[in-house]
Amino acid sequence: MQTWRRFPLRSLDGVAVCCFRKMTTVPKVEAVLIDLSGTLHIEDTAIPNAADALKRLKSSGVKVRYVTNTTKEPKRLLHNRLTQLGFAIQLEEIFTSLTAARNLVEARKIRPLCFLEDEAKEDFEGIGVEDPNAVVVGLAPSYFNYEPLNKAFNLLIEGASLIAIHKARYYKKKDGLALGPGGFVEALEYASGVKAEVVGKPEKTFFLEALRDLKCSPQNAVMIGDDVRDDVGGAQAAGLHGILVKTGKYREGDEEKISPAPFATCFDFPAATELLINKYL
Repeated sequence: MQTWRRFPLRSLDGVAVCCFRKMTTVPKVEAVLIDLSGTLHIEDTAIPNAADALKRLKSSGVKVRYVTNTTKEPKRLLHNRLTQLGFAIQLEEIFTSLTAARNLVEARKIRPLCFLEDEAKEDFEGIGVEDPNAVVVGLAPSYFNYEPLNKAFNLLIEGASLIAIHKARYYKKKDGLALGPGGFVEALEYASGVKAEVVGKPEKTFFLEALRDLKCSPQNAVMIGDDVRDDVGGAQAAGLHGILVKTGKYREGDEEKISPAPFATCFDFPAATELLINKYL
């Protein structure tokens, strides 16, 4: 049986917040992987006090990487957005599912038909796309319509492989939740009979690749994110400890949707950093 304790914490602006934590033994935390959209920011708005909380976390000496399934824009523009929001983040600290997908495409010498927004294609610059032998799907609202999807379907039934940069069901925008690429990937799987290979979160290899540069084992690492399945569930399946935050795409009761449950559930990113700093660093 899992037992839980409620930990009252005080956020950076003095407002009392709480973390609910499973009573388990955790080794000293050496690295923290942090989701971006929904955890640190929502589009062009930072989560309140998240920039200061991140600064405090990094000043503790713990290793940090930012891991994201964001495929709407290239890493360069994502980094620019984050720095404009006040986050002290270096470009090389960001590990994206676009990066992981490009690495896979190059390693296998694939010629992809890419479902990506035009800006995001910057991260695939130099990749040959003539006579495609694979379909690569990211978040591409401008291209999720009948003709492009039908073209992809016909490639797949003729033997092309299907690569999903990720299969998120939905994500958070300022005006509410929006469909992610997962439903479109599954439509192609259903119609063609071809199973997609997923590259980004929640795949185990994605988390392990992010940790490799940090020279940290999964049991000494924590993942903080707003997606209970892709961030927390995926990380815990890879051997990390997952902290779910109640911002972004979080919906009431999400913490009950995976087993094992999140190591901790916190009000927001500042509360999650307070828990780590006070208890595990």
